[in-house]
Amino acid sequence: MAQNSSNNLVAPNARGALDQLKYEVAQELGITLSPDGYQGNKTSYENGSIGGYITKRLVTLAEQSLAGQYK
Repeated sequence: MAQNSSNNLVAPNARGALDQLKYEVAQELGITLSPDGYQGNKTSYENGSIGGYITKRLVTLAEQSLAGQYK
């Protein structure tokens, strides 16, 4: 059985949109991201905050999409 990595996207064509979302969320939180993609110099709190806000926003988008389907 193949092991899935949490870094593999179900929809790989969404990578650009997710990267954009990451930078938007970081900016809103006042966190500067490295342009080369290396975030190892960020604290766990900073990285966790970015991930948490991205998840919250994606859940909101999914809920809105579902609500639109079932009007």
